[in-house]
Amino acid sequence: MEVSIIRAGMLTTVQDLGRTGHRAAGVPLCGAMDSFALRVANLLVGNPENIPGIEFTLAGPELVFVEDALVAITGGDFGALPQWRPVPVRSGERVKLGNARRGCRGYLAVAGGFTIAPVLGSCSTFLRGGFGGWKGRALRDGDVLEAADCDRRITGQWRMDERILPAYSAAPELRIVPGTHSDDFGGDIFSGTFEVSPQSDRMGVRLKGPVLVRHATGEVASATVAPGTIQVPPDGQPIVLMADAQTIGGYPQIGHVISVDLPLVAQLRPGDTVRFRKVTLAEAHELLLAREHALGILREGVALKFR
Repeated sequence: MEVSIIRAGMLTTVQDLGRTGHRAAGVPLCGAMDSFALRVANLLVGNPENIPGIEFTLAGPELVFVEDALVAITGGDFGALPQWRPVPVRSGERVKLGNARRGCRGYLAVAGGFTIAPVLGSCSTFLRGGFGGWKGRALRDGDVLEAADCDRRITGQWRMDERILPAYSAAPELRIVPGTHSDDFGGDIFSGTFEVSPQSDRMGVRLKGPVLVRHATGEVASATVAPGTIQVPPDGQPIVLMADAQTIGGYPQIGHVISVDLPLVAQLRPGDTVRFRKVTLAEAHELLLAREHALGILREGVALKFR
């Protein structure tokens, strides 16, 4: 089934859950910035959670499906189709996703999934590397994607319990586990409010706020980093590394945003604000297990809703 891109929107890319197992070779994870939203979008149309979907930023695309399809839109609120539920789309119908009213990134999954050749085990787009996804680049007007033929239909009228959703907000409190160099900065990161900079991208969310001053002397050895790592460059303004972040870095690491809060970071837009709260690694593990338990319940529930 062909899916025509009438208007591509802003930074619209094909993403799955990322390219694992290659960080030692310097290849970033990539994948959906808000992995929770993509996982749920796929579940809502009966797909495995790692099937590639479309991620779009601030301005959504306009699409045409040449056959009847079942889609789901999750993530930020783009004010078009109903969110967080499966939606039938008729052959030839235009699906026009507007500007984000809340949040930053939206996700579209289609039953059967988009047919994309994997690169290094993933269909995610790595823009800086120029590979993966659709020709290694963002989608453009006139592109035509292929989706698997799938006559999946929903039974009855239903929607998911939205209490499972992360606490999306324009001013979230992000829980962090202290990093290797947290003691070098005292507790300054927990006492201030930081604003999201327009220079943020898929590599990292840059923050502006109280200058974090490192009191220790001596150089910092380069060390492994991952999505969620909070680095503090010489200007004292923290950067939360995200999906396309490098695999090693030389800036001090003041902390690490816990996995369950990374979707909150993914949905931040310029001008939004954040505060930080310290948690233990054990607490982070408990929160992750609770999130996965909730997703497991959703997975079992939706499996009975298709024919």
